[in-house]
Amino acid sequence: MGHDDHELADRFDSITTHDALIRWSRAYCSDAIETYGFDVALFPVEWEVSTRAKRRAAAVKTPQIDGASVGEPIAWETKSEPVDCVGDYPACTVSLSWRAFESFDRDEWEATLRHELVHIEQFQAYGTTDHGPAFKRRANSVDAPVRVRRFTTPKYVLLCDDCGDTVAHRYRDCKLVRNPDSYRSACCSAPLSSSKVPNEEN
Repeated sequence: MGHDDHELADRFDSITTHDALIRWSRAYCSDAIETYGFDVALFPVEWEVSTRAKRRAAAVKTPQIDGASVGEPIAWETKSEPVDCVGDYPACTVSLSWRAFESFDRDEWEATLRHELVHIEQFQAYGTTDHGPAFKRRANSVDAPVRVRRFTTPKYVLLCDDCGDTVAHRYRDCKLVRNPDSYRSACCSAPLSSSKVPNEEN
């Protein structure tokens, strides 16, 4: 049974716990499967909330299936290696970032969940998932981003000394940040420079 849009909106605004975030996200995904025509079974999907993730708003954790390839359907009941299945579907876990939830509005959170549903759809069909051409086409068809935006500001930015283009971001101090001139940019083969991103949370 679907959930009234106003009900979901009210519940989203009142989420204060991890359990509530999981319940809301699962309810939205159930509605999105029907609305957007996802070929996804939610019953084998487990849910968790991460308070440590700083880069990914959400992630689908899946087992590694040897020989699996997007576009090549997999018959789970005939797999020889042990795969934890619930009925005819493999188990996987959706990990939601609490920090992302706090940073995103409802529309962006819903789009993030549709992005993850594409991953689940691919995994259940093929035994693997990626961000390749098939993912991009499917994400576009369900109005989901191919890449979910960063929700925390990186602490450091690495720039090409010749053209000034941004080469990379880093969230913590590392060799690249400390010794940028030891590396070369792909754009100009020039040394890099690093600088700290102004951010009161850094």
